[in-house]
Parts: sequence; C-alpha cells; structure tokens
Amino acid sequence: MVENQTKIGWSKAEMAQKVALDIPDGSYVNLGIGMPEMVADFVPEGRELIYQTENGLLGMGPVPEAGKEDLELVNAGKKPVTTIPGASFFHHADSFTMIRGGHIDVCVLGAMQVSADGDLANWSTGAANAIPAVGGAMDLVAGVKRIFVITQHNTKDGKAKLVKQCSFPLTGKGVVETIYSNLAIIDVKEEGLFVREMGPNVDFEYLKERTEAEIFR
Repeated sequence: MVENQTKIGWSKAEMAQKVALDIPDGSYVNLGIGMPEMVADFVPEGRELIYQTENGLLGMGPVPEAGKEDLELVNAGKKPVTTIPGASFFHHADSFTMIRGGHIDVCVLGAMQVSADGDLANWSTGAANAIPAVGGAMDLVAGVKRIFVITQHNTKDGKAKLVKQCSFPLTGKGVVETIYSNLAIIDVKEEGLFVREMGPNVDFEYLKERTEAEIFR
C-alpha cells in the first residue's frame, strides 16, 4: 500500500493558471515553447486575452480535445491548437514585425536560469555539444513590454534555477518582471527578488534552501 504524500508546491497547470491571472484584460500575449504553451488553456472569467504564436497566428485557443486535432493548425512548438473567434493567420515575418515593433504586451517564457537582477538564460547551457536553440527568445525579450517566466524552481538534479548570476549565455539582461515557479511567485525589483506568494506546503525557509539568489518577502 502506497501512503499519500503531502503535495508540495503547484502543478504545471496551476502554475499556468497563476500566470494567466496576472495578465491584464485585453492583452496581446506571446507564449514560448514548452510549459508556457499551457497558459493558453486559461483565460480568467470576464477577461479577453489574445494569444499570439511566432509561426503566425493571433487568437490561439486552448489545446483541442483528443481526436479533434487539426494537424495544419499548430503553435510554434508544432503542437495542435485551436483558434478563438476573430483569429487571424499571417506570415512568419509579419509575426516578428509585431514582436519587434512593440505590439505584444506580455511574453511568457521558460528558463534555464534567472539571476537576481532579472537576467534571463533560456536558450543554451553554453556547453560545446549544446544544440543551438535561440529561436525567437532574443527578439521577444527585446521587443515585448513585459516578460514573465514560468519554470520549475530547480533542475531535475536539484540545482537552483534562480541564481546570483547566470552562468549560461544570456537571452536578455534585466528583462524578467515576474517568475512563476512550482514553489513561489517572485517579483523582480530593483532591490532584488521579492516573494509574492508561496505554493502549498512551502514556507520561506524551504524556499530559501532551494534558491541560490537572495530572496526577500
């Protein structure tokens, strides 16, 4: 018989919902590949969030039901998606014109590391055999008004992702506004990293032990 284990922190779906709740009504939102894609499944009641994908779709809806996928309708991560009424399709180049022109309000990205100053590293570990994967991340952090990061608080082998200084190549310097991890929601301010909310069964000491960067509350 397996004993019930106490749940610590939020699930990925709960993290995505936390992100969606912080996006203002009427925002145009770009979602990165991976966990950020899950944010499209959540639109808070009474709000309209317009999700954009780099491959040329404005008005992305939630993941389709099993068996109802359209393999020609995919997001930037090549995963099947749906559209909302009024959605539009356009060329990949036009998508980046929107991003570089400052027309996207919020971007949600994954992270390998985030520093105490809000520096973001999310495209390479810098290792000699690392696969280059810049994608559109550098354009996004340069052109989008607000950058949210959604990530596991630690790597699979327990290393901190919230660090004093990034050791991986940077995607952008001082670009991250808020970090949504499975353990906490943390705002990046000039004075440092401030914990806004902690997940279920997470206390401040538990969080500090798993965070290399100094955190405040």
